Amino acid sequence: MAKQDYYDLLGVGRDADADALKKAFRKAAMQYHPDRNPGDASAEQKFKEINEAYDVLKDPEKRAAYDRYGHAAFEGGMGGGPGGHGGAGFNVNDIFEEFFGDFMGGGGRGSRRGGGGNGRGADMRFNMEISLEDAYHGKTTTITVPSSEACGPCEGSGAAPGTAPEVCDTCNGAGKIRTTQGFFMVERTCPKCQGAGRVITKPCKACHGAGKVAKESTLEVKIPQGVEDGTRIRLSGKGEAGTRGAPPGDLYIFLSVKPHPLFRRDRDMLYCQVPIPLTTAALGGTIEVPVVDGSRARIKIPEGTQSGKQFRLRGKGMPELNGGYTGDMIIETVVETPVNLSKRQREILEEFADISGDDVSPRSQGFFAKVKDLWDDLTE
Repeated sequence: MAKQDYYDLLGVGRDADADALKKAFRKAAMQYHPDRNPGDASAEQKFKEINEAYDVLKDPEKRAAYDRYGHAAFEGGMGGGPGGHGGAGFNVNDIFEEFFGDFMGGGGRGSRRGGGGNGRGADMRFNMEISLEDAYHGKTTTITVPSSEACGPCEGSGAAPGTAPEVCDTCNGAGKIRTTQGFFMVERTCPKCQGAGRVITKPCKACHGAGKVAKESTLEVKIPQGVEDGTRIRLSGKGEAGTRGAPPGDLYIFLSVKPHPLFRRDRDMLYCQVPIPLTTAALGGTIEVPVVDGSRARIKIPEGTQSGKQFRLRGKGMPELNGGYTGDMIIETVVETPVNLSKRQREILEEFADISGDDVSPRSQGFFAKVKDLWDDLTE
């Protein structure tokens, strides 16, 4: 009897993409699954044919061969059927790999065995506080962190020297145990090997079977120029050692930049409020201001400068991360009112007030003129 076309079996066109194939396969497989059709030999056969069709069409190379040669592509010397099993080695549980592989512990058949990813060492976090100057210049420093390393005597295997971990006889090395309950399959971590797939019958005396021992690590950390508060630096493989030879985790350094007593930062811009004497604001002059690189800059203050007047110093801000462009610094003046006046100073200011006209304080005169007009309007 001639085999039915794989596309017809799944009910899709020949231009169907991977998502359409998977949806069609899910629908058909659920319809003909043996658990839904107990004792129905035709449904079981249909279920096998559907699985065979999907096994071919989901693989780009197999699909290309099928599109060109049809079923003949897998006959003769091609292994007796798609995937080389010819249907005889079909496993009903394969459908659960397609539907629930990621949900039940990740990634399908390729990740079921222990070793590779199960015992990877934990990532670690280290908080470091730096100054704004450190963020400006960048720096190299050393830190000491509690960590672990692979056990020397057993070379990280956890087994006593001269022995090796054995395949778990409970899960046969899979690291997981599956049980079927009606139509559903339940998967859980093997209680004997804890998901490793292997057990240690003779543990190493130095690490008691853990494959790692505690230690303190001194590491060199390079902080690049321009880092901001919250920047994260990753040191690959510097976290905790993995279990029984698995790879180590990573170390993440989280930077916080201490508030500066003079400067306020906004990305690559710096802001600094500078108080200036009343006389300098009125008569003009020159002031010196600090720069984050430790130098000083001179600013010419024009006469009649008011509080809030801003001056831009180009290239005196923060550098971009890892150098390159450097931002600007904004200086904002704050005119300081004199305090603790002597008798003579008070007399001079009083005399100044007596002879001052509207043109001396135009902003205040203009403001109170507007207030007077507003009050006059309200009383009319």
